[in-house]
Amino acid sequence: MTSTYRINYQLKSHKRDALIEFIKTCLQTSFVLYDESDYDDRDADLKQQRAARKEQKIQLNLRRYTEVMESVEALIQDHIACHQKGIPEHSRLFRLVPTVSTFFTPLPLKDAFLKANAQNSIAARKYVPPSFNDIRRILNTAQVQAIADTLQLITFDGDMTLYADGQDFEHDSELVQLLVHLLQCDLYVCVVTAAGYGNDAVRYEGRLSGLLRGFTAHNVPEHQLKRFYVLGGECNFLFQCRKDGHLHYIPEDEYQPDSIRAWSQDMSRISRLLDIAQSNLEDCVRNMGLHASVIRKPKADECVLSTQFRLLQYQRSPSVLAAPLPFCAFNGGSDVWVDIGNKLIGVQILQDYLGADPARTLHVGDQFLSTGNDYATRASCCTLWIISPAETQQVLKELNQLLRRSCDHDIDGTIDAIVNKSG
Repeated sequence: MTSTYRINYQLKSHKRDALIEFIKTCLQTSFVLYDESDYDDRDADLKQQRAARKEQKIQLNLRRYTEVMESVEALIQDHIACHQKGIPEHSRLFRLVPTVSTFFTPLPLKDAFLKANAQNSIAARKYVPPSFNDIRRILNTAQVQAIADTLQLITFDGDMTLYADGQDFEHDSELVQLLVHLLQCDLYVCVVTAAGYGNDAVRYEGRLSGLLRGFTAHNVPEHQLKRFYVLGGECNFLFQCRKDGHLHYIPEDEYQPDSIRAWSQDMSRISRLLDIAQSNLEDCVRNMGLHASVIRKPKADECVLSTQFRLLQYQRSPSVLAAPLPFCAFNGGSDVWVDIGNKLIGVQILQDYLGADPARTLHVGDQFLSTGNDYATRASCCTLWIISPAETQQVLKELNQLLRRSCDHDIDGTIDAIVNKSG
C-alpha cells in the first residue's frame, strides 16, 4: 500500500469506521511477527522445536486476541448501561470512540472471534494482522448470535445486498430459501430500498421477481406471505405481499405517523431543498468535467460530501425557520442520490407499524460508511454490514441455524439442506 493510497483513501474519515478501526488498533498491539525462517530444516529435532515454538506463539496470539475481544465486550456493556441511564457520553467507549453509535444488544465478540479464527486461522498469521473486513465479519457474527432468540423484524437493503447492483433478484439464488425460512419462523421481513417507483407495485415486483416466484414455488402460506413488505424511496412507498403472490400498495395514512405526513405533504419545502441539491450536483458535474446527467423525480465521493454539506448549510441558515427536513445524500453504484427521508425513518416507520422493538430489529445492508444510506439505521436498530449478496447469504445461514431452536421441527430439514448444499 503506497503512501499516496493512504493519503487519498485510507486516512479519509468518510472511508473508515471508527469502532472497527479502534478494535483493529487494539488487536495490532497483540500481533506478533514470527522470527522463524521459512526454509525446510533437515534436522528433525530443530524442525520439531521450531514447530513447537510456532504453536506456542499461535496460542499466545489467540489468548491475547480473545482478551482484547473480552475487553471490547465489556466496553460495549458499559456503553449500553450508560445509554440506558441517559448518559452515553459518560461511557469509556464513548471517550475512546466519540462517534460510536447506539448498541441495542450486548455483543459476544470473544465467541465470534473464536468462530472466525477456526475458519480463517487469524491467530496463526505470520505477516497479516486482523483486517478491517475480519473485524466487520466478527461483529456481524456476534450480532447474529446476540439477536437470534428475540428477533422480530429483519430489513434488507436491495442492491449489493440481495442482488447485484442494478440487477433483479435471481430466481435461482440460494437467498430465496433462506428468506422463506425467515418467514416460516414468523419473522417480519422487509426490503427497504432507495429505489423510488412511486406506488407502482409492478416495478418493485420486477426487481424482486425471483424472490416472489420463490414464495409461490415453496407454497408459502398466506399468513406468512403477509409478513413480507417492501418499503421504497427510503421511507415513502410501502407494499405488502398478499396471497396472490403480488405486492399491494398500502396508503400513507395507514402507516405513516402524522409527523411524517406533515413534512411529506409540504411540497414547497421539499422542492426548495431539492433545488439546492440539484444546483450543487450540477456544479459538481460542471466543475469536475463529469459525463453525467441529473434526474429529478417526484420524490426522490466528492459530489455526495459536497451536497451533504450544502444541504445542511442551507437548513441551518437563519432564513429557514421551520424544523429541518430529513434527507440523505449517498453513493449507490456509480450514481449519486439525494432523497427526502432516509432509511432511519423507514425502519422506525416499520417498527411502529409492525410493533417491533429496536433491540429486536435487524437491518442488513452494504452502505454503512458515512456516504451510504444504511448508515443512519444504526440509531434505531441492530445492523449487519455486508459487502455482497454472497455475504448476506452467509450471515443468513448463521442466523437460520440459530433460529431453528425457536422454529417448528418440520422445517429443520429445509435449512439443513441449504447449509449442507453450500457448505
